[in-house]
Amino acid sequence: MLGCMGFLRIRTTVDERPGRLASLASALAARGGNILGLSVQTDADGTVDEFVADIPAAPETVREALEAAGGRRVQVVPATAHELTDEPTRALLLASRLRSMPWRLPELLAELLRADDARWVYGEAVSDLPDPTLLVVPVAPRRAVRLRRAELPFTLTEAARAASFARLAQPAAAEQGGSGERAIKLADGAEVTVRPLTSIYREAVRDLHDRCSPESRRFRYFTSMPALPPRMFDRLCDRSRGHSLVAGHDGQVVGMASLMFTPDPGIAEMAFLVEDRWQGRGLGTELARMLVRTARDLGYAEVRATMLADNARMRSLLIGLGATLAYTEDPGVIEARLPVTSMVPARAR
Repeated sequence: MLGCMGFLRIRTTVDERPGRLASLASALAARGGNILGLSVQTDADGTVDEFVADIPAAPETVREALEAAGGRRVQVVPATAHELTDEPTRALLLASRLRSMPWRLPELLAELLRADDARWVYGEAVSDLPDPTLLVVPVAPRRAVRLRRAELPFTLTEAARAASFARLAQPAAAEQGGSGERAIKLADGAEVTVRPLTSIYREAVRDLHDRCSPESRRFRYFTSMPALPPRMFDRLCDRSRGHSLVAGHDGQVVGMASLMFTPDPGIAEMAFLVEDRWQGRGLGTELARMLVRTARDLGYAEVRATMLADNARMRSLLIGLGATLAYTEDPGVIEARLPVTSMVPARAR
C-alpha cells in the first residue's frame, strides 16, 4: 500500500515542562491535523514526542508550526495507513514470530523499529556507532545486528526496545556451551569425556578415522576419506573458525563433532564422526546438544547440517532434536535447520 498524502510521522524533542505536549497538539490542530497515534520516548537531551497524524498541511509547514510551539529538531516524514496499528499489539506479534523464527532477528528488528536496513555484523567487541541513524544491537560478545534508518535518528528508548527484543531470541543459558572438559554418561551406562579439539589429538583423530568404516566416513565427508588431511584438521582446531569437540573413552577418541562458522554470522554448521561401535548409543545426540548450546552462547540463531539422504541415523538424530529437513538442489543431499531456541530438551534418565 502506498503512503496516503495526509499521513505524516512527526517527531520532535521537547523540554520537560507542563503544557508542552498540549502546545504541540494545539499547533497540529491549528493546521487541520488529527492525531492518530502518539508515543513518548526518552532520549539523551530531552523527551521525544512522536505523532502519526492525518494532516493536510505540507511537511515544511508542520515543522515550522511545531518549532514555534517549542519543539526542537522537528522531523516530518511520510507515513502509511498500515502504521496506524496498536504498538503493543504489533510488538507482541513480532515477538511471537521471533520465537518461532529466531534466525530472522535482523528482519524483525527492522520491522519493529521501521528501519531501512538490518544485517548481522560480527567480529571483536561491537559498540554503537556515532551516527545517530545507525543502531547496533548486541546479541552476544561477537554478534550484533546493525540497523540503519536514514530519515529518523534512533532514540535511547528505541535502543532499549531493540535490546529487549533481541533477548527473546536467546534463551537463558542454563548450561554453558561446553568450552571445557565434561564427563557424560550414556543411556547404556558407558562414560565418555568430552574435550575441545586441539592439536594434541592429531594422532588420536587419525586412529579414529582408521577404525571407522568407509560408510561412516562417507556419511561425514560425502566421500570415504581414509584420513583427515592435515590442513582440514588444523582448520577444525582453529577457534576463530569454529568449535570442535572430541569424545574419549579408555584412551581413545571415539567421536568428533564440529561447529563451523559460516559467512552468515547468524548461522553455524555442525557435523559428526562417531566410531561404528559407539553409534546408536546416544553419543551423537549428546555431542549435538553441546554444539547447539555452544552456538547459542556465541550468539548464533540457527544451526544447520548437510547430510546424505541415505544417512538415516543422522536424520533421526536431528529430527529428535527438533530440526526440520528439506531436500537441496542435489536430490541425494538433505539440509537440516535447527533454531537454537527449538532444541527438544533431553529426557531425564
